[in-house]
Amino acid sequence: MPVCLITATNRGIGFELAKEALRTGWTVYGSVRSDDMARTTQDALGDGFTPLIFDVTDHDAVKRTAGTLSIAVDLLINNAGIIGPKRQLPLDMDFDGFRQTLEINTLAPLAITQAFLPHLRKSSSPKIITISSQMSWMGYRKPDTLAYRASKVAVNKVMQGLASELEPDGIPVAVVDPGWVRTDMGGPAADNCPEDVAKGILKTAVDLDISGTGKFFKWSGEERPF
Repeated sequence: MPVCLITATNRGIGFELAKEALRTGWTVYGSVRSDDMARTTQDALGDGFTPLIFDVTDHDAVKRTAGTLSIAVDLLINNAGIIGPKRQLPLDMDFDGFRQTLEINTLAPLAITQAFLPHLRKSSSPKIITISSQMSWMGYRKPDTLAYRASKVAVNKVMQGLASELEPDGIPVAVVDPGWVRTDMGGPAADNCPEDVAKGILKTAVDLDISGTGKFFKWSGEERPF
């Protein structure tokens, strides 16, 4: 069975991605931040799921965890993310919160990819997907949720650079816009059902090949502008 590694699988899109991957025949490794989350998520997802306990911002812990595994990883999904601090306007910014948002949404996906790249290289068809946001689109000039928007713009550029770096090795890298999803982050009024979004993201990942590397896709599979 193919192996998928997903960050932040205890709830939201990450949980639905893990559930859908298991349903469609994947073996799933998923990050959680604590022993309690590991037990709860393991109980909810069942056979085929293995929790990995680390905080995505703790790069040493990520490296240690990667070092305990000898598996080939066919698909890495960098899903962990936060909406950011309450105050994130250009003239009223919680800078500590902004820094944390960048650490989780921008730096962590690159650190995790670097740590697990040896496992991806063991696969005959490795792929890397990072969850971005429609709010990263540079056509928006809205000043609200600026830390979140900026962190997603930044991760798009980071993954675009990674795509160029890994293209000679035949490892495609893409970012995906999940839309506005009914999760704890998106809220109950959001447009998209998390189960549908998870199915769409996994199909996009399965369909991804080197011709799509460095691109930005909607969860439904269509390419979208940066």
